Amino acid sequence: MKKQIWTATLLYLCSIIFLGVVFTILLKNSLDLFVLFSSILVLSLAVGYTLNSYILSEKFKVDENLLHLTKEILHELNIPLSTIKANTMLLKRTLKENEKGLKRLERIDDSSKRLHRLYSELVYSIKKEIHTIEKESFDLKLLIAERVTVLKLLERNSFVVSIPPYRISVDKIGFEKMLDNVLTNAMKYSEKHEPIFITLKENILTIEDRGIGMDEMELVKIYDRYYQSDSHIYGDGIGLSLVKAYCDDEKIKIRINSHKGEGTTVSFNLTYVNI
Repeated sequence: MKKQIWTATLLYLCSIIFLGVVFTILLKNSLDLFVLFSSILVLSLAVGYTLNSYILSEKFKVDENLLHLTKEILHELNIPLSTIKANTMLLKRTLKENEKGLKRLERIDDSSKRLHRLYSELVYSIKKEIHTIEKESFDLKLLIAERVTVLKLLERNSFVVSIPPYRISVDKIGFEKMLDNVLTNAMKYSEKHEPIFITLKENILTIEDRGIGMDEMELVKIYDRYYQSDSHIYGDGIGLSLVKAYCDDEKIKIRINSHKGEGTTVSFNLTYVNI
């Protein structure tokens, strides 16, 4: 808070100094004028700091209260999520012979995973707003191999990966979340037997599926925060909005090509983050 108040005060003071210098030049330098100007400068500094403190204090108070409330809510959300996960695992062991019960339990488990994903994205977004996220240098090939290994545990689509060693420097956590969003979308909108293709060529990372695809009207709305191309498929509808925001921050150009009934290709130009 103090840093921002002093920044605003200095900007205010600089404008006074500029006006004073112009005023001095116009009236041809004199000692009396210098003393008068110095007095005005000191007074302006005091007034500027007091004024900015008064104007910004309420804003910072509201921000701090909202941040505190958000942290409390996030903490409270994490407790039931952990409870649901733990009890789901226990119930699976006791319902081995109950097929209907297992299917219902699977739906609960899937929903809790989606909630946990939203929770993680919310925590990340809040931390990003509060603190400057440090960029990390890492091998893209290793990261993709790690994410694919995790997604294979869902026992759904297979992956065809063609990625050479390739180092980039970005916000790694954000990149993982972006990658997970695109890969889970590709899986969600494809049949289970259809593979997902992940390739890197000439600084372009491409994720391609052979799913339901989108027409031109759907592509126009694809980055809208709560838009879903298929309302019959359950989801949160904010994935690509977050992906686009991350890419804009990291200067990664994203491009989406899609045809109805043929599939979707998402391309990322990593030229500016390659090291």
